[in-house]
Amino acid sequence: MRYTTLLVIALLGILMGCRTPYDPELPSTELRLLVVEGYLDTEGLKSELKLSRMVPLSATQTMQPELGAKVTLKGPAGQSYSLLEKGAGVYLFESNIDESKIYTLEIVLKSGERYLSKSLKPIITPEILSSGFKKDQEGGEVFVTTQGTPNADDFLWTFEETWIYRPRIRSPYIYVPALKDVRDRTEAEQNALCFKTQPSPNILLETSSRFQDQLVFQQTITEIPLGDERIMERYSILISQKGLSSEDVPFWEVLKKNTEDIGSIFSPLPSLIGGNIYSLDEGKNPVIGQVSLGIIRQRRIFIDLTEVSPWNYLDPKFNDCVIGEEAVLKKDYQTIFGSGAVLPARPLMVGTTIVGYYPSARRCTDCTLYASKIRPAFWVDK
Repeated sequence: MRYTTLLVIALLGILMGCRTPYDPELPSTELRLLVVEGYLDTEGLKSELKLSRMVPLSATQTMQPELGAKVTLKGPAGQSYSLLEKGAGVYLFESNIDESKIYTLEIVLKSGERYLSKSLKPIITPEILSSGFKKDQEGGEVFVTTQGTPNADDFLWTFEETWIYRPRIRSPYIYVPALKDVRDRTEAEQNALCFKTQPSPNILLETSSRFQDQLVFQQTITEIPLGDERIMERYSILISQKGLSSEDVPFWEVLKKNTEDIGSIFSPLPSLIGGNIYSLDEGKNPVIGQVSLGIIRQRRIFIDLTEVSPWNYLDPKFNDCVIGEEAVLKKDYQTIFGSGAVLPARPLMVGTTIVGYYPSARRCTDCTLYASKIRPAFWVDK
């Protein structure tokens, strides 16, 4: 869920009815505005609710996380399901609940402020019928096919992408200052295989009743331009399909339109953002946001470079990356390699003995500068 900033942008657009930039003095109540966002899965899949506060335009951070809240989903017969605080304003829900019942979400902040959701009826999200990747001259696109039902006509898709990231030059050697020497890297020290992960940046919505038999055929989830780094070796995307109630749709449509606008806080908005959360303290505490309940359907796919070749990935920021033509001899190891900015990349051999190493810049040889070398639990090799 990366839409907190969009909520703030939308609110500011409402408060400012012109495009002339200025530094407004917002009412103190607006600066205290609570933002609530989340889609909670009803079948035990770990899902998140995010609580945050709006901050002044002069602040360096976009939102202030709301910590120490007590968040509880309540059922009609007194059932109570507590959300576990993860940190940074994120609260985790991981319970299997009866989708035929009606629920409410209660939020009690550390300050004592109380908030409640309107009635929440879980949505039985239809299954993802198929998913895949289509390559064309400009790159390709990831898609899903699904079919709506009378009770689940509208869909929201989110996704998380993960891919292998390699440095331009691989350095299997490491300089050890304590030894004043170079040796082979251990597996724990390797810096040539990393993984990048990023969540979906956009809001993807569709209404199945626009199509014959409510069949949403090959809905585009994301496009990958030809040569994009995401398929430099192996790529994975986890697609989450979420059914929306008709009451939820207007909220998400406003946010979608805002993301497709010029991206300015002075952008006009088509309508006022509200949501389904309200204050129990006589309306004294402003709040916006949307909480939904339903089954989240997921599908993960992998794409390998061999499946899309020729791909021709080349990042221009590494065009000047080379291995030095003059080897560094042992007497100069500390001087050249000691700071860590330059790494030994290739050995200089005299017979069967290594007498030095050709150098290269760390920014060209160390993938941990750009990604994580922790292998995701879900990752499988081809």
